[in-house]
Amino acid sequence: MGATGGRRVGRPRAAQRADSGLEPRAELLDAAAELFTTRGYAATTTRAVAERAGMRQASMYHYVSGKEELLAQLLESTVTPSLGYARELLADDATPAADRLWELCRADVELLCGGPHNLGGLYLLPEVRAERFAGFRAVRAELKDAYRQLLAATEAGGGLAKSELDLRTDLVFGLIEGVILVHRSDPERPVSVFAEATADAALRIAGI
Repeated sequence: MGATGGRRVGRPRAAQRADSGLEPRAELLDAAAELFTTRGYAATTTRAVAERAGMRQASMYHYVSGKEELLAQLLESTVTPSLGYARELLADDATPAADRLWELCRADVELLCGGPHNLGGLYLLPEVRAERFAGFRAVRAELKDAYRQLLAATEAGGGLAKSELDLRTDLVFGLIEGVILVHRSDPERPVSVFAEATADAALRIAGI
């Protein structure tokens, strides 16, 4: 297909709506994020996602294979940026481990709470246990291990037995992933302030 007047010409839309400036796949992800977190994943049909994105259901399959692909992409979007940052922090030997752990907590909370939709709530879906979402689970496990490595590198974590280190990692990681519930109770609270307070609390749990 070609382009006219500098605009991308795609497949026909089911209805006109304000131009979001997003590419069709991004529009579908945004629509899915809204519907999955408000109506529920099981109750949302592919037709509903397509219509919310302003396209026909048949056209949707030109960009994604279906609901599972959309859910997998949304889930991974909540952890992949944090994992990339965690790798950078792990490689930064010049900064004290406690400071790096605090920074990872802060950045992770900002990612989870900074978007318009409660994507963290999708973690609890029973469908996420399916093999189709093994990629998300693997990325999440690597991120959690980064937390563990940073905690182990701190003065407080260095002398812990493995079982105690694992427990404190679980508690810190659980706090970070659970912030979306706290944030939902007061969505007007500035995310940056909330993120810093949560990072402070995480380090107290870690014994730092």
